[in-house]
Amino acid sequence: VPATASVAGKEIRAMLSLNTASHPEYLGKGLFTTLARLTYDTGADAGMDCVFGVANANSTSGFVRKLGFQLVQPLEARIGIGSLGIDWAVVTRNVKFQRKWTSESLAWRCANPRNPVFSRRSGALIQLYARAKGFLLPAYAELHSQDAPDVASGANHFLSPLRLFVGLIPTGTCSFRNYASIPQRLRPSPLNFIYRSLTNRVANLERGSVSFSFLDFDAY
Repeated sequence: VPATASVAGKEIRAMLSLNTASHPEYLGKGLFTTLARLTYDTGADAGMDCVFGVANANSTSGFVRKLGFQLVQPLEARIGIGSLGIDWAVVTRNVKFQRKWTSESLAWRCANPRNPVFSRRSGALIQLYARAKGFLLPAYAELHSQDAPDVASGANHFLSPLRLFVGLIPTGTCSFRNYASIPQRLRPSPLNFIYRSLTNRVANLERGSVSFSFLDFDAY
């Protein structure tokens, strides 16, 4: 999926890598690797700067070994209440990778027909929610209103004050004061943020320099 991102302070065109499956009769023939490389070459020819995504524990090594991705770091998974407590001014100074949204792209993302994203304004924040465990536990993300476009809000259907954060926040920019980390043994599959430059302009990302949430990929 084409996306716009800010990488090392420059707004660039990027690609979000999504799920892939091979028919059982064609396993072991290297088709996934071949098609992935062709896709990345086509993206580079079209002016895409990088490809990013989220890989689970089983697929991460294949992306790294066969396709040249960098395993930047595992995603945080936390449950809590209220705002995340992000210092957005420090994020702006420290972040090296962050997806950028336009009114059109954010409206498209929020209009997921299988799991719509609801939003509301709270002071300088835009708070975004989508079903994770039904309406009992929503996936949760925040955007700073100064950096985010307006998006139509929806009714609050959620039945619990608890929120699930799955993503990354640059080191030293968030206290997670009211959020507890979910133990690894309780996570269905630990998720990893992966990145590959297509131009070598920014060959690798530093651990702790990424801002990322459920909104930026296809988990919910």
